[in-house]
Parts: sequence; structure tokens; C-alpha cells
Amino acid sequence: MPNMSLTKVKMPEQEPGVRNKNFDEVALGYTEEMAREEAGRCLSCKHRPCVQGCPVNVQIPDFIKLIEAGKYEEAYKKITETNNLPAICGRVCPQENQCEKLCVRDIKGEPVAIGRLERFAADWYLANCERKPEEVQKRGKKVAVIGSGPAGLTCAGDLAKMGYDVTVFEAFHVPGGVLMYGIPEFRLPKELVQREIDGLKQYGVKIETNMVIGKVLSLDELKEEGFEAVFIGTGAGLPNFMGIPGENLNGVYSANEFLTRINLMKAYKFPEYDTP
Repeated sequence: MPNMSLTKVKMPEQEPGVRNKNFDEVALGYTEEMAREEAGRCLSCKHRPCVQGCPVNVQIPDFIKLIEAGKYEEAYKKITETNNLPAICGRVCPQENQCEKLCVRDIKGEPVAIGRLERFAADWYLANCERKPEEVQKRGKKVAVIGSGPAGLTCAGDLAKMGYDVTVFEAFHVPGGVLMYGIPEFRLPKELVQREIDGLKQYGVKIETNMVIGKVLSLDELKEEGFEAVFIGTGAGLPNFMGIPGENLNGVYSANEFLTRINLMKAYKFPEYDTP
């Protein structure tokens, strides 16, 4: 029997009086009961408009119905057929402008909480199952991926699953790109990002940090090392300035630098952690 509630199942959160004293994740995620209740709101539409709104073509009604049936591991595996980073996407992907925007339930009431359900499936799997990558037939070809942000990691994961020997080159000292330096801990826990990256490594993806391609190595040198293709996913990491007096003064930061100090240098733990 479908759940015909017009509103999403509310996700538990830290109380304001608690979360204003820490940097822990605010949204706490669905319980199994909440997830099954919300999954029951999906109508399994014949034409699947939500799938059309998903950039990576996740078969949304399929994984939601698996959650409703309590088959959480199968739900996770259904998602990862086309999405390598479900725990991340379930938290920070703009579902309101993509899959949920096209949800039929949004015509009258609220759309199905697709992102929250994706997060639930990923979190449940990471907490309860051991990753066992499927064996893939190696192609014997090397591919370089420049940048370890969402684009680079997704590309690396897809190529590795296809049998390519993939090496990711990251300019920073930690992989993850904007997932690590651009999104605060209370929105996207860094330990979770690292676990998703570790999952890609199990497919054979190699990651080299502190590697500024163009300085440490050139594209020609990558080819000389046997890389037959290069994917450039360097992102939009440079800030735009307004050109106003005082923007170059000490203590004035671009959003990029501010977030990097907070996320990579843990400035929010001052004085335990300090930044230069």
C-alpha cells in the first residue's frame, strides 16, 4: 500500500542549541523505519521522470523499491551501477533541481526524498557490509586523471570498472578536491569522503598527491610514461575578485581560501589547530 503522505518524512537533525557548539554533521540521516516509510511514497511511475533528471542515470524507482522491501544492500548496488559516490551525492547533490524537481509527487505536495534515500542506502551499506569489488578484465591501457574532485573521481571509478589502469594526479596534499576543501564538515564529513575514495582504490585506482601537472609533470611526460589518454578535471578552483579597494589587505580572504583554511587546516579547532 503506497504511502500517500504529501510531505517527506522529516530527517532527524542536531538541535540548534547543540550544533552551534560543534562542527559535526547536522543532518543525522534516516533510520530503517523512516527510510521504508519514505520509500513507500514512490509511485514507480512508468515513464520515470526522476531518472531523466539524474545526470548519471541512476534507476531511482528501482533502488527506492528495494529500500521499501528492506533490501538495503541490493539498493546500494543498484545505485552504484551508475554512481560511484552515493554517500556523497546523497548529501550534496542538488536533487531539488534535478531528480526531485521532476518527481510526480511534487505536483501536489513534496517530492519523494530521493537524496535522503540514496544517502540512507549508502550509509547503511558502509556501516554493515564489506566492499567486494567485482573482478574486471584488464585492458592493459593506462589513463591519467588530473584532479581528484567529483569529476575526476567519478571518471577514475568508471574507467577502473571498465578495466583501465587509472592514476589520479592531485595538486593538494589530500585527494577529494572541492569535496575536501570546499564543503564544511557539518555538511559533508571528510571521513566519509575518504571512505568513498578508499572504495575506488579497491578497484585499482591509484592516487598521487602533491602533483601539479604542468609543473611537476607535463602532459607530454605523462604520455612518455605510457598514459594513452588524459582526463582533465581540475574544476573551477580560482576565485573571482571584485576589484575593490582593500580586498588585498591582510585578514581579507576569498571564499576559496576561507573554506580551505576551515576544511583542510581545521581552523574551526583554533587554538588546537592554527593556520598560517
